[in-house]
Amino acid sequence: MLQKRDAEMEETEYEDILDDWFIESLKTYKDLHVYQLEHPTQVIEWTSGKTVCVAGYSPAKNEILELHLPPKLFADENKGLCAERDFKVVHGGFTDGPVRCLRHVPGTRCVVTNDGRSSYLQVWTVGGDDSEVIRRTGSIEGRSRRSRSVSEGGSRIAARRPSLVLHGGQSDDVQLTQLTSGQILYTLETDSVDPVSSLHFVSDAVFLAGCCNGNVYVADTRTSAAPQLSPPPPGDAALWWTEASPSPCRVLRLSSSGQAEVSDLRNLRSAVSRAQLDVQSRTCSLYDVTVSWAPALHGCMAVSGFSGSVQIYDTSVWRSELQEVRPLFQHRGHAVSSQSESVSSQSESVSSQSEDAVSVSSHVWHPERPRTLLSAASDGSVHVWDWVDQSAAS
Repeated sequence: MLQKRDAEMEETEYEDILDDWFIESLKTYKDLHVYQLEHPTQVIEWTSGKTVCVAGYSPAKNEILELHLPPKLFADENKGLCAERDFKVVHGGFTDGPVRCLRHVPGTRCVVTNDGRSSYLQVWTVGGDDSEVIRRTGSIEGRSRRSRSVSEGGSRIAARRPSLVLHGGQSDDVQLTQLTSGQILYTLETDSVDPVSSLHFVSDAVFLAGCCNGNVYVADTRTSAAPQLSPPPPGDAALWWTEASPSPCRVLRLSSSGQAEVSDLRNLRSAVSRAQLDVQSRTCSLYDVTVSWAPALHGCMAVSGFSGSVQIYDTSVWRSELQEVRPLFQHRGHAVSSQSESVSSQSESVSSQSEDAVSVSSHVWHPERPRTLLSAASDGSVHVWDWVDQSAAS
C-alpha cells in the first residue's frame, strides 16, 4: 500500500512538471511538434527543406523512412486553420542491420548509410518512378589497411555535389569516392591510426577529418602534400567530436568532459575562444553526442547526447580564456514527456526509472529556418521545434 501511495505521489509530481513545462513552452517555442517512431533513431538527415530521413539502429532488421514535416510548421499565417499537424511517412524501406550513420547526397535522391560495424557503405534510392519504396541500389567498399578487416566503430560519412562521398573509420583509411562511377578520387595518407568521429567538407576541394582523440586533419584534394595535422586541445578527455562551419570557417571541438574550443581553420593550433559547457558528465560512446553549428544563425551551436535535452550556445560571447557558460536555450521536451509516461505506467522503483532515463540520440538544424531544429531520443520520440530567443525578446 505504501509503495502504491509513493507511486501515486510520484505520478502527481511528474504531471505537475509536465504541466509547468507545457505552460512554459507557450512562451519559449514558436512551434513544437511531437512524433513517435516505432523504434528510436540515431540519424536525422534532410533530403529537402521539408523532408528528413530517419532509420533504426537495433541489431537486426530496421526501417528506413523519409518523413514530411508537419505542414503547420510552414504556415506563416492562420496556423490554426492548417489541418495536417503531424509528420507523414512519404517513403520507406528496410535495412538488414543497424543504421549508425546516414547522409543524403546533395542534388540526388540517394542516401548513403553505414551500419557502425564495418567499412562498407550502402547506397539507397529514395522513391523515384512514383514509387513509395526506399530501396538499396548499390554499395561502396571501404578502404582497409594495416591488416584490419573492418574499421572500428564503422565509417563516418560526408557527401557533396556532384555525387562525392567522403568516408572512413580511421585516420588512415579515409577516402573520397565518386558515387556514380565508384572511382576513388583521393585517399588520406597519415602515419597514425586514430578512430574518426566526424568528416566535413569545407569546400569542393578541402575537407576535415576529426578524430576521437581530438586530432584534426585538414586535407586538400588538389595537392599531393601531406594533410595538415592539428593536435587536440589541452585536457584529459576520453573522446572529442569536431564540427566545421564553412562561412566563416570556424572549427569547433567538443570533449566528453564538456570542454569546447573554437578555432579558425587557417590556424587550428590557436583557439579563438574556449568554454566549459553546462553538460552532464557521463560515459559517452562515439555515437552518443551530436554537435552542430547553426547554418542560418551566426555563432550559435547545438549539443545533444549528454542527457535528455538539446542545448544551444552562443559562441560569439565566449572569450579566449576558459570559462563556464550557460546555454542560450535548452529543449527539455524529450526528458519531461518521457518522465511523465514512465511514471504513468510505473511498475518498478523510481531508481530504476532514473537508470533508464531518456537521452537525446540526434539533432539537426533546419538548413534555412534560423531557430528550427529536429531532435530524436532513445524512447523513439522525434520533436521539431522553433525556439524563441528570450534575450532578444526581452
